[in-house]
Amino acid sequence: MSAALLDSDARHEGGIAELASESIVILDPQGVVGYWNPAAERLFGWPALAVRGADVTHLSPAPDDEARAWSQLLQEGAWEGRIQRLTRDGDVRIAETRRHLRYDAAGAVRDVVEYARAAHDARDANLSDGPVPDHLMAASWEIDVTPATDILGRIAEQAQDMREDERDDLYRRLVEAARIVDVNERTARLVGGNRGRALMAGQSVAVFWPVASRTILADLIVEAFGDGEGKRFHRRLASDGILRDPLVTAWRAGAERPGRLFVTVNGAADDDRSYLFLRASEARYRKLVHYMPIALWQVDASHMGKIYAELRSRGVTDFGRYLDDHPELVELAATSVPVTDVNRSAIELVGGKDVQDLIRPVGYLFGESPASLRRVMIGRFSGRKNYNELMKIRTLDGRLLDVRFSVTYPEPLIELDTTIFSLEDVTERLQMETQLRQIQADFSHAARISTLGELTSSIAHEVNQPLAAIMTNAETSLRWLARAEPDIGKVRQLTARIAASARRADDIVRRIRGMAVKQAPESVPIALNEVVQESLLFVHHEIETRAIRVTTAYARGLPPVVGDRIQLQQVIVNLLINAVQAVEGLDETAREILVATGTDAAGSVTFTLRDSGPGIAPEHLDRIFDGFFTTKAQGMGIGLAICQSIVAAHGGAVSASNRTGGGAEFRVALPRPRASA
Repeated sequence: MSAALLDSDARHEGGIAELASESIVILDPQGVVGYWNPAAERLFGWPALAVRGADVTHLSPAPDDEARAWSQLLQEGAWEGRIQRLTRDGDVRIAETRRHLRYDAAGAVRDVVEYARAAHDARDANLSDGPVPDHLMAASWEIDVTPATDILGRIAEQAQDMREDERDDLYRRLVEAARIVDVNERTARLVGGNRGRALMAGQSVAVFWPVASRTILADLIVEAFGDGEGKRFHRRLASDGILRDPLVTAWRAGAERPGRLFVTVNGAADDDRSYLFLRASEARYRKLVHYMPIALWQVDASHMGKIYAELRSRGVTDFGRYLDDHPELVELAATSVPVTDVNRSAIELVGGKDVQDLIRPVGYLFGESPASLRRVMIGRFSGRKNYNELMKIRTLDGRLLDVRFSVTYPEPLIELDTTIFSLEDVTERLQMETQLRQIQADFSHAARISTLGELTSSIAHEVNQPLAAIMTNAETSLRWLARAEPDIGKVRQLTARIAASARRADDIVRRIRGMAVKQAPESVPIALNEVVQESLLFVHHEIETRAIRVTTAYARGLPPVVGDRIQLQQVIVNLLINAVQAVEGLDETAREILVATGTDAAGSVTFTLRDSGPGIAPEHLDRIFDGFFTTKAQGMGIGLAICQSIVAAHGGAVSASNRTGGGAEFRVALPRPRASA
């Protein structure tokens, strides 16, 4: 058997070692049992619950032989031979055994793997070499009787004088007080319903043990706890609709588990009970699905699965291109894939009267979004497990809804070809998001106007410079033209200067108008270096008149970012204005601002601004981007909050910190564009 069977998956029930026909036991370096598979249960009779955590030498009738074999194993790394092991019923089982050491990454012994089969000359006729059938697996329980100690004491004291009704009452209370420590998978399947092992642990045994045989279980508990030698006590029960003629065995756990009892139940499952159990389970499942708040459609796309398989066998790999050439296949799916069931939420979502309104081909779901059905088909052909997107649907009563549409495809190896659609109405949420974006855009526009207001003198200076140049050059041209012999060459030169100044004035006006005009954000690829340079032009006059030294460091070969040019300019201008205001109170020689672009370790494109000002008060760092938080006497506290919202809307992040040498640092990180598929 491959050692791969024994890695982490195999140590848990449901792992592949659970299906092995050979006994597999995993022990720690001290010989304590950590894993015991079903074949080991069959071979040695002990349920895994009872031996997990036990010293393997305690299971041997010849502990000296076991110790010698163990010593040889630790010396040589492997051992092969015969072992004797006590069975649950006290018999001795002889097994042909192989043991191997496994090591961890550091070279230390991690554990021991033991493989065993019944010795050929001592083979029991009831032991086969195949996987362990379910009916041969015991339903095992580990029970804590400590909560019933007082009840057991009363039963022992009054054993001779108890009336039958008193005894029955104490037995009932005994089973109710006893608590489940653990059960195996067969027990969970037989009596756990949909609760499973984890939810059974800690509950009263009475919750799961059949009422008709609780008195017998209580009698076994009393006998087992009255015995000091760990003997096994047996009872044959009548068929109870769960197991046919089950044999119940109980025995007291060893001293290492005080107050504990092990119980095993052997017997074949009753077919009638299995049918009823499955029917009840299906009914619970259907009820659960019916009342779920998410609208669900069950779809039978089995015939499309056969078409996809046929196309694959013919070598089709690019299914999208195939559908481009054969659009009729999408129409076939729309008209032939039937909806087989829906829940109550689905009926309410599309405005139907009952289930029958929706039990028809799926095409009605894709009337407003036919491309969505195409993408669903590509997802199925590609072997995806699920798919989701936002799309629109037209309801039966004429409403147009935005929905989050999700598909769960059938598992490839499962014969039941059922696809599940789920639809969540997100119409109101999308409308609210649209309104929120509009409010944010209005707020951002108002902040830009406020920023331009702060730059009034700078804007006036920027506009006046080209206008003054135009006036000077125009007056000079007129003087040259007024001469007796006009100098046409000189006039041409002056006219060119006038045109250049006019273009410069036009650029300034357009730049200001771009900041001032109210328009919807437009996401396009942008060179961040250009945005920073344009932003510096806005505050050029503010910097120049205050004699601030600005150092720039533009990274070469920066990838573009996708975003709105005006909004990103707004962020950088706002940060620059803050930096100017932070340093203007310093001596002229100390007024410095550093502007840099680059990339970070995560691949984001970055803009960094550092100033030599007093920095940010430590108690303000956590609130610096909060709305309406300001430390300026005339400030509104919206500039940095809007910067943060703009950067976040671009998928980036903005942060503020104090520099070690003094001053503040603001850093904006924007994601690179996603590579197209």
